[in-house]
Amino acid sequence: MFIVLRILAAMLLAAASSVSFGASWPDRPITLIVPFTPATGIDLIARQLSASLPKRLGQSVVVENIPGASGNIGTEKVARAKPDGYTFLVTVSTLVMNRSLYKLPYDPVQAFEPVGQTSWGTLVLVTGPKNPVHDVAGLVAAAKAQPGKLTYGSPGVGTPHHLAMALLDGLTGIKMLHVPYKGTAGAVQDMLGGRLDYMFLPIHVALPQIKAGKLKAVAVGSPKRAAQLPDIPTLGEAGLKGANVDMWYGVLAPKGTPKPIIASLNKAVNEVLAAPSTAVAFESQGMVPAPSTPEQFGELIAKDDKRWAEVIKKAGITAN
Repeated sequence: MFIVLRILAAMLLAAASSVSFGASWPDRPITLIVPFTPATGIDLIARQLSASLPKRLGQSVVVENIPGASGNIGTEKVARAKPDGYTFLVTVSTLVMNRSLYKLPYDPVQAFEPVGQTSWGTLVLVTGPKNPVHDVAGLVAAAKAQPGKLTYGSPGVGTPHHLAMALLDGLTGIKMLHVPYKGTAGAVQDMLGGRLDYMFLPIHVALPQIKAGKLKAVAVGSPKRAAQLPDIPTLGEAGLKGANVDMWYGVLAPKGTPKPIIASLNKAVNEVLAAPSTAVAFESQGMVPAPSTPEQFGELIAKDDKRWAEVIKKAGITAN
């Protein structure tokens, strides 16, 4: 009986500490870690939050960029950080893609507490303006007529651009030749020069070239048609059920961060996402605000973890 009472007392103390901790949070600056270089879409999200959260939380919010190893270095730092509500990760869907590509010293699902999704980033499938193919059906027919001959580019092995095409290949039974680059710029230049047949690009990167007639949009990877390209069908409309290849962005905390803190930050982040200025800033990077609950974001992460693992395994993709 004495042991039971001690256990109950410990549980009550822990619960009281958690409530107190959450109620007093934050009492010092908060750090948002971005596991990629500055001037990326993820960095823009973090800086939008760092500019808008202080007036809602009463403390300054600092952005720290820790790039390297496809985002794994900065991500690991957050996974190992003290779960005290002062270190958070702003990341993208490569978080779960990397599990099947690298031997990670952390679990991308179990090592974090979801705070909330921030946005979606749309990918658009493009080709050259002289290519007679103008839809997914035409692409599939051309690829089946020339197995392994048609090419597609990406910023690197295992990037969302690469895996989006791997998913397309798997769903249609075609096989195209992947040409990986070290970044987006070189791949785009070869697309414009006609040295690549196809590529998935973020919509804000592709749109100026599409409007200039230098690239042609074939399909968008979002569940719904993109506002910027209302006449371009989705992959789903082209008959590829479930082929949503959009990238999600969101905020995560180290595992064990108190629930009251998660709830408080989620509320503040969703308020930032609801502001018109956020929509304008995100649009410049081809993103759309997507507020969520921590639970909804957690479900999305778990679903994508399984989905991309299957795509990577089926395509035989490795990071080496």
